[in-house]
Amino acid sequence: MKRGSILLLLLAVLFPWAAGAQVVEITLNKIIHPVSAEYVLAGIDHAEQTKADAVLIILNTPGGLMTSMRKIVDRITSSRVPVIVYVAPTGSRAASAGFFILMAADLAVMAPGTTTGAASPVAMGGAEIPETMKKKITNDAAAYLRSYTSKRGRNPELAELAVTEAKSFTDEEALKEGLIDAVVESRQQIFERFHQQTIQRFDGSEHTLELASGEVESWEMTGRQRFLSRLVDPNIAFLLLVFGILGLYIEFTQPGFIIFGVAGGICLILALFAINLLPVNYAGVLLIILAMALFILEAMYVSHGVLAVGGVISMVLGAMMMIEAPPIPEMRVRMDLAFAVAIPFAVITILLLRLVLRSRSWRGATGREGLVGEIGEVRQKIEEGKKGLILVVGELWRATASQKIPVGQQVRVVKAQGLLLQVEPHAGGLEAGPSAGKEQT
Repeated sequence: MKRGSILLLLLAVLFPWAAGAQVVEITLNKIIHPVSAEYVLAGIDHAEQTKADAVLIILNTPGGLMTSMRKIVDRITSSRVPVIVYVAPTGSRAASAGFFILMAADLAVMAPGTTTGAASPVAMGGAEIPETMKKKITNDAAAYLRSYTSKRGRNPELAELAVTEAKSFTDEEALKEGLIDAVVESRQQIFERFHQQTIQRFDGSEHTLELASGEVESWEMTGRQRFLSRLVDPNIAFLLLVFGILGLYIEFTQPGFIIFGVAGGICLILALFAINLLPVNYAGVLLIILAMALFILEAMYVSHGVLAVGGVISMVLGAMMMIEAPPIPEMRVRMDLAFAVAIPFAVITILLLRLVLRSRSWRGATGREGLVGEIGEVRQKIEEGKKGLILVVGELWRATASQKIPVGQQVRVVKAQGLLLQVEPHAGGLEAGPSAGKEQT
C-alpha cells in the first residue's frame, strides 16, 4: 500500500471525525480484462479500508471480457462505499461491458457528448454462434443486467435492449429514459449536485452522500499492474510469442549467441504468462506453430516459395485467431502488425536454416574431421590389415590402409575414426599436400 494511503488509513481509524469527506478516484479508460478488474477491485477495497465517502470511477471503454466485467459489477454492488460511475470526458463511451458497469453504479453519470450501450454478447474472435447458443448467451446476459438494474431504480426493459438489440444511447437519451442519474460537465459538478442527497444502496439501505469538500485521492495502478496491462495487450503478447520462438530458434541453429537464447526464453515465458491471462484460441497458436514448420520445410526443400507463402498466411491467420475476445480493435492483433512480423520472421528462419544445412556439407576445419583430405607421409610402413604411422599436419598418427604402403610414400587421409586414420596412396607428389611438411624435432 502507498505511503499516503497508509497515512489516510491511520487518520480514518484514529481520528474519524477529522478525516473529512474523501473520494477515491479510479480511472478505467482501457479495455476490461483481468488486470483492469484487479485494479478496480483493489481501489474499492482501499476506499473501504480508509472509510472513504465514495468511489468515483472515470469510465471510458469499448468493452472487454465478460468474466472480468462480472467481477467489477459484483464488487460494485457489494461495496460498503457508494460507487459513482462517470463516463467522461466528452467523446468517451461505456460500450458493451462498460454499459454493465455503468448500470451497476449507485450513481450513474455521463458527460455531455458521451455514449453508452451496444452490450450484445458476441462470439469470441467474431465467429458465428449457433442460433440456440446465441439465445442462451443473450438471455443470460440480459437476465444478469436485469438482476441489478431494477434494484438501482433504473429502466430494466430499456437497458435490456442494449443486450438483445445492441441499442446505444447518447447521454441525453440515457438521462431521458431513466438509465442514468445526471449529465454533468465535470467531477466537481457531481460533488455539488449530489452532496447531502440520500440514495438507496443495493442492499436496500439508505445512505446520505457527503461530497461537499471535494477531496479526491487518485488511485493509481501499481507498477506490477501497469506492466501486466501492457503484457495483456494482444499485440504485445503476439510479439513476445514470436520473438521468443525466434530467439530460441537462433540459439538452437547457431549455438554460441547466448544472448538470443536468454532473450528468447524470457520473451516466451512472458508470452505464456500473458496468454494465461487472455482467453486464447489454441487453434491460432497451432497455426503459428504450423507457420514455423512451413518455413523450415521451405529451407529444406525446393517449393519455389509456396511453403514460405503458406507459412506467412498461416502466421497471419494465427495472429488474427489467437485471442478469443470480442471483435473490438483493442482486443485483436492488428493485421498490419501480423504481416510486419510474419514476413521478416519467414526470411530470417529460412536463411538461418539454409546456412545450417549448407554448413553440414562443409569439411571440418579443425580436429580429426579437419584431417580428412590432407596429405601426409608414411613414417612406419603400413601392412594390409595392420597399423602404421604417418606424419600429417606436423603430427604422427596411427593409420591403416587397404593395401601395403612403404615408408616415404605420400598418402591422403580419407577417413578419421577416433584416433585412427584411414589413408590411401597419393601419387600427386609432396608439393600437392599443403601440410606434408618436415618432421618436427
